[in-house]
Amino acid sequence: MNLTTRQLQAFAALHQQLSFTRAAQQCCLSQPAFSALIQGLEQGLGAQLFERSTRHVVLTRAGQDFLPHAQRLLAGIEQAVQELQGAAQLRASRVTVALLPSLAAHWLPAVLADFAQTHPHIQVQVRDALNTPCLESVQQGQADWALCTALARHPDLHAAAVAEESFYLICPRAHPLAQMQAPIHAQALQSHPFVQMAAHTSVRASVDLWQAQVFGKPVLQTCMEVEQLATVMGMVRAGLGVSLVPALSLAYFQDPGIAIRRLVDTAPSRTIYWVRHRHQGLGPAAQAFYASAQQSLQEWLQGQSGPAMHTA
Repeated sequence: MNLTTRQLQAFAALHQQLSFTRAAQQCCLSQPAFSALIQGLEQGLGAQLFERSTRHVVLTRAGQDFLPHAQRLLAGIEQAVQELQGAAQLRASRVTVALLPSLAAHWLPAVLADFAQTHPHIQVQVRDALNTPCLESVQQGQADWALCTALARHPDLHAAAVAEESFYLICPRAHPLAQMQAPIHAQALQSHPFVQMAAHTSVRASVDLWQAQVFGKPVLQTCMEVEQLATVMGMVRAGLGVSLVPALSLAYFQDPGIAIRRLVDTAPSRTIYWVRHRHQGLGPAAQAFYASAQQSLQEWLQGQSGPAMHTA
């Protein structure tokens, strides 16, 4: 049979009260409705659980045998409800965000500090990762939302473009490209060793797409491939090559030994997206942090287009 929670609760109440009237009141039921629950339970089990008379109600031997099982089932249900409620409360007070390392390092800290002042009871967990892990975190429910690029066309993901991010040339301060007085065109990069990001990164995907659009084929003389923008910075500063990096990562490259230059013609670019799960709504904590972060990101992006980005 399919036992119901109401039947188990009715059984427990009648065992406690030993009165159909008082047990029905305890369960907030009319006496006929309560009696129907007990009768349905007995019929389903194929055994009489209570002896009834005009003066008393007592457990039968079958009822005594069933009692510990009923108590264990009710305790298990109560524990499950408490655990689910606790998990829901935890989700309501916690938000997890996934975002690119450049955003996590240079934009997010100030946002977190401000948010902690206004929402001290909300815990924000951060996953700083490359583009694909960011998308996977949202898809698998490990993050409430993400800020990333190179959007994967997955049916479970919803994305909204935030900004189009241009790329800049970085080279050693003493490099010929840094010393050029004339504007730097894309063709000028072909004759210099080039430090590339790894093939699976969104930075590399943007540079490769740009090469195909501008030159029709790969022309950059790749001298090495690395995983992290910090490594790009170290290799360029050491004079091992030049590179193209996205605007939001330029804080990595504010170094006396590095020059940052614009290309005068078409440069690589990539789009930054807000990404969330299409079929899972944002909880109160995630909504609060999203609202705060959205306004801050727009202001920060506007600030990144100022003079500091035009270092020669």
